[in-house]
Amino acid sequence: MLFIPKARIDDTIPTTAVAKTIWILASAFALTAGLADLRWKKIPNWLTYPAIPAAIILHWMSAGRHAALLSLGGAALGLGLLLPFVLLRSLGGGDWKLVGGLGAFFGPAKLFQVLVYTLLINGVMALCLVIWKRRLGQTLRNLGRMLAAFFRLHLPGSDLTIDNPEAAKIPFGIAAAIAVLLYVASQPWRAF
Repeated sequence: MLFIPKARIDDTIPTTAVAKTIWILASAFALTAGLADLRWKKIPNWLTYPAIPAAIILHWMSAGRHAALLSLGGAALGLGLLLPFVLLRSLGGGDWKLVGGLGAFFGPAKLFQVLVYTLLINGVMALCLVIWKRRLGQTLRNLGRMLAAFFRLHLPGSDLTIDNPEAAKIPFGIAAAIAVLLYVASQPWRAF
């Protein structure tokens, strides 16, 4: 007969505490990234690099290997979905790594919802900026040029990338932070 000792309460971390920690860290990660993007117009690597492994480890602690694999899948989904935009220079590398980190915290299904919220918020912010700066005509012409380049399978001109110093830019990190905070506030804080 195999004897398996009962685990003492001190020996295990309650999964609800780890799950709550994941929710809190995801919110803190997004908020810090948003504030950094607002202040310095970039999201620092010291914030984004440790996010994915930390989220995977926390998911493993909370719900085991399956949760860790979902966390890894969320990171891969976030990085994979936005990689074309980074390569076209319409999205910065910090924003890309931010979404990868959010994917690790939320997993694929929840990341998709957060990304939809983020894009809606980013779109509203962009529309407000275009109207405020009175660039509606120029923006519509630029969108037409980007669509034409897409259908001809060419890259858009360098004046339509984030490298253009005259381009009106929306900090993606702020939209992501708002979306994450709204999403987290609307969810029950349980294990993923």
